[in-house]
Amino acid sequence: MTAFTLREVLRLLLNTAYSNRRIARLLCLAPNTVRRYRTLLKQQNTSWSALKQMDDDTLNQRFNKVRALALNKRMPDLLYMDRLLEDPMQTRLHIWEDYCRAEPETAYSFSQFCEIYRLFKARRGWSMRQTHYPGDTCYVDYAGKTIPWTDTKAQCQRYAQIFVGLPGYSLLTFIRASNSQQTACFVAAHVAMFEYFGGVTKVVVPDNLKAAVIRAGASPHLNRDYQEMASHYNLVVEPARVRRPKDKSLVENAVKLVSRYITHVFRGRTFFSLAEINQALEEVMERMNSKAFRRMPGCRRSRFEQTERSALQPLPAERYCPAEWLPARKVPTDYHVLVFGHAYSVPYLLTGEKVEVRVTADTVELIHKGVRVATHARSSVEGGQSTQDSHRHATHQEYAELCLPRFVQWAETVGSAALALVKAQFAGRPEHSAPAGNACKELQRLARAYGSERFELACRCACDIQSLTVKSVRSILQCKLDQRQEPAVPVQSQLPLHHNVRGADYFRGGL
Repeated sequence: MTAFTLREVLRLLLNTAYSNRRIARLLCLAPNTVRRYRTLLKQQNTSWSALKQMDDDTLNQRFNKVRALALNKRMPDLLYMDRLLEDPMQTRLHIWEDYCRAEPETAYSFSQFCEIYRLFKARRGWSMRQTHYPGDTCYVDYAGKTIPWTDTKAQCQRYAQIFVGLPGYSLLTFIRASNSQQTACFVAAHVAMFEYFGGVTKVVVPDNLKAAVIRAGASPHLNRDYQEMASHYNLVVEPARVRRPKDKSLVENAVKLVSRYITHVFRGRTFFSLAEINQALEEVMERMNSKAFRRMPGCRRSRFEQTERSALQPLPAERYCPAEWLPARKVPTDYHVLVFGHAYSVPYLLTGEKVEVRVTADTVELIHKGVRVATHARSSVEGGQSTQDSHRHATHQEYAELCLPRFVQWAETVGSAALALVKAQFAGRPEHSAPAGNACKELQRLARAYGSERFELACRCACDIQSLTVKSVRSILQCKLDQRQEPAVPVQSQLPLHHNVRGADYFRGGL
């Protein structure tokens, strides 16, 4: 008999003159049941005004026989039992056997033992209903279920990890497949999620996976790459507490729904790339986000568009580029830091200091005490080097300038004769020959002193006399030979006829 039926029986017995059969017919009870309650009321001699103030349990104990727990039995340690059951390999039967082994005479039976624990859990199973505000918090997690796909290039089967994210107010669900749960894929999924939402929430609540949290606890230590992404989007990362799934119950429920959709929609399908999987997941997202709520008007999409989209923070002007942070390393004496087999320069004053390395798809950034000191285009040439002249010491810059390409570039702006002089200095020598470089520096000094026009004429004179040296060019300029006009020499076009002059026919025939 329910508590409501018991109250109705007592009310009708005390407030009406109905017979037992009539009350039984009204409440669908047996007449003998009504008769028993009438007898109990006469024995207790109470009124309806007093009875209706009692709660259901008190009424039930007063008019029905309730089996009480045996007082001579030993109560189990329910808190200790609850901690043990957190281990998935532990069972109630094993705990009850250990409980009985201590004192079998005072132990409850297994059924009563389980009932006591059930009542204990029911009293402790409360949860606070949370209030979510538009644009406030976004919850992210990975689904336990993966999607297999065939890699035709590697001739093997891979498994795509499923990232799920949703804002707490509208529950608009974002789903993305990635190769792994590593930091690069995790951050890239966040970037795609914010672009799908068209804005950024104020807070993100992830799980305690290593891609997000290096050390969990009261003051969690976030992954450097993940923290940099949060700074770029001006949001706060608040990881869920360890073993507290209720901290992100919304995304846990979304993960369950996504897993069901994937199991149902993708049954029997074969995929050959992540792009193909993500294209199929877009259809799943639209189905989930367009499905009407059961307890609220509208759907996830309409709730997001009407209220939450306008409450989101705007996206930054530049799209975040995922980066990889490498451990700090000491700058050697050649002020070049080795990154993936390629050497990148830093200012020479940082020799002996430690710098951090931030690597993106296109750049390599070197950071000293939080300040970016060098940025290079990323190179895949192992054993090569990328050097900026401003990073060199003054003497090193001078030495670096003593090379054939630099002097050739300068000589091409002066003239062909100057270019011939420069190449002559490096003839038979390496491109970074110090003697040849010093000679070319002297040529540059002469060009500055006498002007490019006179210098080119002097070089042409040196070429004519086949003396391609700095000394010759200097002498020509000092003696002003480049400015001297040679007298015109008359050229006889045809020899006069004479019997002693032998012509071409004579030499053609031999002596």
